[in-house]
Amino acid sequence: MGPPREEFGLLIGVFALILNLASPSNAAECRIAFVGDSLTAGFGLPESASWPARMQARLEEEGYACDVINAGVSGDTTAGGRARLGWVLAEQPSHVVLALGANDGLRALPPEEMRANLDAMLAMLENDGVAVLLAGMLAPPNLGTEYGEAYRGAFADVAERYDVAFYPFLLHGVAAQPELNQSDGIHPNRAGVSVMVERIWPTFKEWLEASGAG
Repeated sequence: MGPPREEFGLLIGVFALILNLASPSNAAECRIAFVGDSLTAGFGLPESASWPARMQARLEEEGYACDVINAGVSGDTTAGGRARLGWVLAEQPSHVVLALGANDGLRALPPEEMRANLDAMLAMLENDGVAVLLAGMLAPPNLGTEYGEAYRGAFADVAERYDVAFYPFLLHGVAAQPELNQSDGIHPNRAGVSVMVERIWPTFKEWLEASGAG
């Protein structure tokens, strides 16, 4: 998710991502790329406080030898993620956390288009033999029940079709909690990121062990 930005700002974010992916790094058996939007990029937080960085710290605490790549771009939609997924795959991740779709909902984009983009990304990841954890979202309630059900169902349906690990709501326990969010009421603060890590960890750990990284 992310507030409206000028096109120049988006280009800067994409170029920064390309440079990050292209930088030299040590190979690791477990290499996890977090592909997402501003919730992944760490909007409004120092890099060390972003969700992927905090997950890296938790992995180290738990004894996992995994490299983490933060492939989050603020404002990205599933269409944007689909367009740049090849750049991420060029880094040869063993695992991908796919956490896109929030901006599709904020912009009220058709759920069937989001479903098609998610489906295409999961097909690419499956073809490359990458283990996937899909993190879902919930649509803004003002878009109505019909939209909300179609939106939520898109995540569940593609997760089932490709038999990938699935965490239904990335902001579970954080959304609509003022003390866990920044002043915009959308992006988690440091405390909110801590809750995100704690909530998703059991699913994350099970996924790693099931894919042979445990």
